Amino acid sequence: MTEYGYFLSSEEHGPREIVEQAQRAEAAGFAAVSISDHFHPWMDSQGESPFVWTTIGGIAATTNLEVTTGVTCPTMRIHPAILAQATATASAALNGRFRFGVGTGERLNEHVLGQHWPPAGVRLDMLTEAVELMRELWKGDTVTRHGTHFTTENAQIYTTPAADIPVLVSAFGPKAAETAAGIGDGFVSTSPAKDVLDEYRKHGGKGIALATVKVCWAADEDSAAKTAHRLWASAGVPGESAQELSMPAHFEQAADLVSPEQLTEKMPCGPDPDRYVDAILEYIDAGFDEIHLGQIGHDLDGFLRFWQEELAPRL
Repeated sequence: MTEYGYFLSSEEHGPREIVEQAQRAEAAGFAAVSISDHFHPWMDSQGESPFVWTTIGGIAATTNLEVTTGVTCPTMRIHPAILAQATATASAALNGRFRFGVGTGERLNEHVLGQHWPPAGVRLDMLTEAVELMRELWKGDTVTRHGTHFTTENAQIYTTPAADIPVLVSAFGPKAAETAAGIGDGFVSTSPAKDVLDEYRKHGGKGIALATVKVCWAADEDSAAKTAHRLWASAGVPGESAQELSMPAHFEQAADLVSPEQLTEKMPCGPDPDRYVDAILEYIDAGFDEIHLGQIGHDLDGFLRFWQEELAPRL
């Protein structure tokens, strides 16, 4: 049976608003949320990008939700030893209701300290080593490790996780899917990519397959499409550009090539529940067993009513 959760957009909302949204999502019946982890938003029009680990603390203190990062790059902007401590604390604060979504990242967020942005193959190797290191640190042992990409000396986490931390890995191609199967406890994606999920399963990938799906409910389709385009036209930027562009301004420029009509082909907008159901069924048919919906814009009340009255009964 498919499970449903709510996606919290760190690109659109500040920390207090995100915590409030988590509370409202729980009150509407959702038991789980996922939350994006960015240094920059995708576009300046989105306007926010709070530090996710602070925000997770607020969610932990005020809800009983399960929380998944969607997703963190644990290799460049923050050393994996520090993220091992951050995730262990998140697990302790959430009483074990924490899952760590990881991926190889984007230049947009990971180049900000001035490091060289490596090619995809190197980033996959870095991710593999980072996950191995974090799993070792989560045990609470003293770890000294001189790896290819990361070094720790006499590192020990004293506030250990309240439970095993499942690592859900994002992947966009066959090599990445094979890597994800080798290091992950689950798979996470933003598209109904059945071929990639099948590749993950073919190489022994286990655990849940979680998808985050952006939607834009509004009383009329035209206003919803305009809101979605203003805030998330970057979602229509094709190919590897999303991993290679370095500034929100670059995404703004690339998004000029994406029309509202093109964008609404990718994400359901407006008041028609059948459009949402059709979009969600694509993910279910592809093999995803947990789907987190994220409302674009600020009309969360409208979306939650729509979810309870129209979508949930159909699904």
